[in-house]
Amino acid sequence: MKLQEKLDAYKAEFEKKMPPEKLAIMHRATEDLRKSGISDGVIKVGERMPEFVLPNVRGEKVSSAELLRRGPLVVTFYRGVW
Repeated sequence: MKLQEKLDAYKAEFEKKMPPEKLAIMHRATEDLRKSGISDGVIKVGERMPEFVLPNVRGEKVSSAELLRRGPLVVTFYRGVW
């Protein structure tokens, strides 16, 4: 099964369990974001990501360029406050 198929199946399963009124709010908010143009500035599939330097959990600076020299890099973004 391809990744997109897995994601689609996960989304369908998630939406089946969500109360309809909350699902409607989520879909409306997603559509509002699309209409706002916020996605115009996002990196598209296949585009190169700009280099960055961010602190790790110990506060040490980590360079994406350095990590890429070691091999493929996967970046995950978490929503919310830690």
